Amino acid sequence: MLLRSVSRFGTKLSIVTLLSITATPSVYADKTTTGEDRSLDEIVIVGDRDDLLNTAGSAHVITSSKLEQFNYADIQRIVREVPGVSVQVEDGYGLRPNLSIRGTATERSGRITLLEDNVLIAPAPYSAPSAYYFPTVGRMQQVEVLKGSSSIKQGPYTVGGAMNFMSTDLPNELTGLANIEFGADATSRIHGLYGDSTENFAWLAEGHFWDSDGYQDIDIVSGDTGLNKDDWMFKFRINSDRDAKIYQQLDFKFQYAKENSEQSYLGLTDADFSASPYRRYAASQLDNIETEHDQVIVRYSAKFEHNLKLSVTGYSNNHERDWFKTEGLDADGSLSADDFDRTSWFNVIQAVNRGESVGALDATQAQAILDGGDTATGAIQVRSNAREYYSRGVQLGLNWQTAIGDIEHELEFGVRFHEDEEDRLQRNSTYSLQNGELVLDDLGMLGNAGNRLQEAEAISAFIYDRISVGNLVLTPGLRYEDIDQSRTRWETRPGRALDPSSRDNSNIRDSRSNSTQVFIPGLGALYYFNDSFTLYGGVHRGFTAPSNSQDVDEEESINYELGFRYSGGRLFVDSALFFTDYDNLLGECTASSGTDCEIGDAFNGDAASIAGLELMIDYDLSPSDSFAMPLVVSYTYLDGEFDSDVADTAFFGDVSAGDPLPYIPENQFLVSLGFEKEAWSAYVNVNYADAVCVVAACGEFESTDSSTVVDLTANYRMSEHVTFYGRVNNLTSEEAIVGRQPYGARGNRDQTVGLGVRLSL
Repeated sequence: MLLRSVSRFGTKLSIVTLLSITATPSVYADKTTTGEDRSLDEIVIVGDRDDLLNTAGSAHVITSSKLEQFNYADIQRIVREVPGVSVQVEDGYGLRPNLSIRGTATERSGRITLLEDNVLIAPAPYSAPSAYYFPTVGRMQQVEVLKGSSSIKQGPYTVGGAMNFMSTDLPNELTGLANIEFGADATSRIHGLYGDSTENFAWLAEGHFWDSDGYQDIDIVSGDTGLNKDDWMFKFRINSDRDAKIYQQLDFKFQYAKENSEQSYLGLTDADFSASPYRRYAASQLDNIETEHDQVIVRYSAKFEHNLKLSVTGYSNNHERDWFKTEGLDADGSLSADDFDRTSWFNVIQAVNRGESVGALDATQAQAILDGGDTATGAIQVRSNAREYYSRGVQLGLNWQTAIGDIEHELEFGVRFHEDEEDRLQRNSTYSLQNGELVLDDLGMLGNAGNRLQEAEAISAFIYDRISVGNLVLTPGLRYEDIDQSRTRWETRPGRALDPSSRDNSNIRDSRSNSTQVFIPGLGALYYFNDSFTLYGGVHRGFTAPSNSQDVDEEESINYELGFRYSGGRLFVDSALFFTDYDNLLGECTASSGTDCEIGDAFNGDAASIAGLELMIDYDLSPSDSFAMPLVVSYTYLDGEFDSDVADTAFFGDVSAGDPLPYIPENQFLVSLGFEKEAWSAYVNVNYADAVCVVAACGEFESTDSSTVVDLTANYRMSEHVTFYGRVNNLTSEEAIVGRQPYGARGNRDQTVGLGVRLSL
């Protein structure tokens, strides 16, 4: 296993070496060093720390220098620093993370506006927003989180906010980089780039390759539980002379990613987790996901006289996946895939936890199947979750700065024409366990697990004005969304060739459509008491695009915030109080929710509310200028609950007013302390999160454990062009249950050690 990983590592290292023959010290200079050359860069939402101080609302920027401290490839570890962001851990790598901003639903980050280079990046942001594709953060230059009223500029999800991932910017000169890392579980990660620029042309080629055999062990049959993910990107820019009367530039980006990983939805019973938290049941031995993703962006930008800027962006994202994974158990052991009477593994595991029967099986018999014991013929269902997505559109942006007397205006206008689609053609097959191995009983008909097309078309527009009057800044804004959605499902018929081209009106099972038109207003304010201290606040309407379910309302809320920032000397503080008042909380059924509901259906959760506090402190503790001791404290308090009784549904269950919102920790914090002196630097991160309820009722086996995870890293800069680093994740080997969805208890990744080198020759 180790030799195989080293072989893969060596092959990809040779590729990266070709990318990185010549280099400048660091392509990852913070935006402050390249701001002049990026005056028309439309990939930025917030910018740098200076821009953040002038933002009339809550926002956070994780810069390239911060990303280099720990060299994380896991977004879940990166965003722990951001107050207001919560994480539901699932796979331990952050491949398909579950992120929340200010208490929004965590599942597959489906309530956040996700962007890469200021372009929607979810596979189908309107018709199927769950993030079954997520940008490779190991190649990102900067991460921006926008939470206040100004988040209405992004959309369509404005309840929590937006998260923008900035890919590596085009260089200002000949530039190259190779980052090579090797660690536990035969893990390797190689990141290389090479590019150059002239007065009127710039280009960049980049590759990121990530491999691991995995940290879990499959019962009886063994096998890898890790990942293999390759990511390529190419950019170039053509531009006029900098001093041209009308400056113009044309940017092109192509990105391609491919993943093959042995990830599973199947977790563990509590007793099995306590005995061996990194175990995987034999029923998950075939679980594997393969994906391909490509993105194309073409952006034209121009700067005219009178402080007028224009951008026109065309984008296309295509994503294809097939997650082959075990879905459930038939306690009666049906042979036929079509007659399978499925009980989800989530309910099987909960029944074993409680000592209850599962259909014809008592808890002991169900546990024996989990342990790999022989099953009745055809007792286990494995599904080929094959889906294809596209997301494409054109967006126009205008920015105009002007002054009327003593009042300064910075007007922004944007319009986006967008369409996306999710195409499901899935198959259920039945297997039995024999001597611990899954043996196929019935392949099943193609389409018997879903033959469905879901589509969306949307026109959105916003206008936003930054009005400066003396020390006061006001930012009124208005967003408009016009969304048309449709869904068609086809029947599966024996003997019929089921492929998308064979779909016709003769075998339509059902179809439905809906339209939504909504105005989303917002108002932010910022007041400068002096050069160091500012007060900010705002109110805006929160909105989540509805699904195609009938009799379901869109998610709506009114969001309030009030905060302050202080920046002076060695100290930076940002703190905010916020309140989200839901008129209707939306629940959407996915396979990862672990519930027995119709995938894709949505449910009204009625009224709910979230009150919270965010605090960010950045302070240099060092007593002298000879070294630095940066301290970062990030704290979030969240109090989220249902404000009304919700009828028993397949998604929410029995809910009473006052029940907590699932997966929202009341308290969470990160403390990071560093030491920096000349060529040496070291940092320790301590992250804590409260136990959470995984369902509103929060009964026995329906909550997680509190968790404290410690990460440690050290860097040594041997020369201007060579830096060595080492990292230990989960230093104390924390083994808490941090999630119960999709199907059973799961914990943090175990203690892992990694060693790496950054080369800029």
